[in-house]
Amino acid sequence: MNQLTDLNAALLTPAPIADTQSLRDERRLPIQRVGVKGVRYPLQLRLGDGVAATVALWNLDVALPAEQKGTHMSRFVAWLDALNVQQTPLDAVALRHGLASLLQLLDASEGRVEACFPFFLRKQAPVSGVESLLEYQGRWIAETRAGATTLWAEAVVPVKSLCPCSKEISDYGAHNQRSHVTVRVELPGEAVSWQELVRFAEESASSEIWPLLKRADEKWITEHAYDNPKFVEDLVRDVALRLNADARVGRYRIDVENFESIHAHSAFARVERG
Repeated sequence: MNQLTDLNAALLTPAPIADTQSLRDERRLPIQRVGVKGVRYPLQLRLGDGVAATVALWNLDVALPAEQKGTHMSRFVAWLDALNVQQTPLDAVALRHGLASLLQLLDASEGRVEACFPFFLRKQAPVSGVESLLEYQGRWIAETRAGATTLWAEAVVPVKSLCPCSKEISDYGAHNQRSHVTVRVELPGEAVSWQELVRFAEESASSEIWPLLKRADEKWITEHAYDNPKFVEDLVRDVALRLNADARVGRYRIDVENFESIHAHSAFARVERG
């Protein structure tokens, strides 16, 4: 009977599966970044004092030593799922901890996490006070290299710009257009909220925009923009001045694109620090 039991156990026990990723590689070539790209997964985003549910497009990678054949790709998705199951609101502190846990899970010393996602802020129209939600695009980037971790936050903010040249040379009216201000800032210490990143851009534009407006609001925006004309160069510089005045901000990159209403092309400007 014991022999029969042992035989059944042997037949039911699966044979060990070879871990080929952990084999040694003899080509003596390290890989700086290897991982998964374009993984769509839920995200709990810290928005000020609240938490918003969204969906992010994730890129996750680690550095691979020369002697190791491959990394464990499934562990990247396992890390994402654990983040989702735990319902961890992602902010600067959580992202730093999360990257450290990812590196530990992959047995790596260097790596990178990038998440791109939409988020919404409730806005109140300037005259009527009607409320609505405006969509913005956010991005987190956390990277550990040579023992140091850097963290970046980025927001793409739609605004309105009015051309000073058009206003100057025209007997009446001036051409204006929607613009995108992309603000990417390094956060070496204290975090800057998403609301604050958005305001850096909106307060520098000819006018901010709203999804829901009444006629009195449209009149206010039209006249406000006319009184506050901005070239693409003016807009990018004004955003930079606001960032320069904030001690929490380290390096940054500001991109402004005007979707010109009288041309088939865009106007573009960039300012970088660091």
